[in-house]
Amino acid sequence: MLIGEFQHNIDDKSRVFIPVRLREDLGEHFILTRGLDGCLSAYSENEWAVLENHIRALPMSKSRDLKRFFFAGANEVTLDKQGRIVVPANLRQYAGLERDVMIIGASSHVEIWDKQKWDELYSGITSQSVAEAMDELGF
Repeated sequence: MLIGEFQHNIDDKSRVFIPVRLREDLGEHFILTRGLDGCLSAYSENEWAVLENHIRALPMSKSRDLKRFFFAGANEVTLDKQGRIVVPANLRQYAGLERDVMIIGASSHVEIWDKQKWDELYSGITSQSVAEAMDELGF
């Protein structure tokens, strides 16, 4: 299960450390792509296949933008011996990643956020908004 919240930095060579707890589920090779809300999303090869199959099963009218969003910017990445990946320039630019980043487990995938953007988003998530969402889902 991909859970937790970790602060790290992108170095001068565009590398970022992936925490051990998350690497165990992501694997040595995984897919890095655009995420929702301006972050990056990392999927294990198995979870990527699940996402791909769901999108492929949709009618073309509903899937074409999803395919363009997720697949066009996707990159296969491999951990180096220190547990780092290189974040491609197009994805760094998309997510506004410069130095300080937050890496969070989001159940089926990992998200990589610019720290300031994450802090702003997270400050808007309140107990009340979570309770209302849970009510809507029947929890």
